[in-house]
Amino acid sequence: MTTENETALIEALSKVTTATLTTVLLKKGLRNVWLRGAAPLNPGQPRLVGRAFTLRFVPAREDLATPESWSSPISTRAAIEAMPEGCICVTDAMGVSDAGIFGDILCARMKKRGVAALVTDGVVRDVAGVRATGLPVWCSGVAAPPSVAGLTFVNWQEPVACGGVAVYPGDMIVVDDDGAVLIPAALVEEVAAQATEQERLEGWIMDQVDQGVPLPGLYPPNAENKAKYAAFKAGQP
Repeated sequence: MTTENETALIEALSKVTTATLTTVLLKKGLRNVWLRGAAPLNPGQPRLVGRAFTLRFVPAREDLATPESWSSPISTRAAIEAMPEGCICVTDAMGVSDAGIFGDILCARMKKRGVAALVTDGVVRDVAGVRATGLPVWCSGVAAPPSVAGLTFVNWQEPVACGGVAVYPGDMIVVDDDGAVLIPAALVEEVAAQATEQERLEGWIMDQVDQGVPLPGLYPPNAENKAKYAAFKAGQP
């Protein structure tokens, strides 16, 4: 895919809510695409779109989960240095809620490298400092203890299970106030087109609701309202 096509896809998806995306994906048979536990750290964060760069933790093992492991070639520090600009870091923390996977320094480095956002089913620490970095974060909460108190970091850029969803490197991630949604890489172009049309349809339906039109036959539209919508589209520039 060319850079121009990728930019156009990201721009199109940035105008589509995660709620609409889950509906479009449901119609395609994909039900498990919303990452459980990944909520915006700061409500009102902008909708963001990017390719998944995955990180994986496993349960802590005392001989491996040590402060010394932070200097290992296989570490969160090394993973951050491999993150490309514009990616969304998706971290499988197994839903562990008492060990912060990232704090302010690591988030500051991610922000400096141009990472679009951090998404995790785990928690962060140093929350005031994390907020100060400006890195948008979707997580399940905050906790003071470091990651090694409950987790062992094992690798990056491999399939992970974040929030109960299978995430592969390169899948598209969309985040907004409703959480984080995955679009499989092979379906991104198709879903972007269908979701854009769904948003347009729902915008027209909302206008009809504002005008007092009752819901039966409108949402979802029956043949009569489909014809009205088609006429509306035909009259648009």
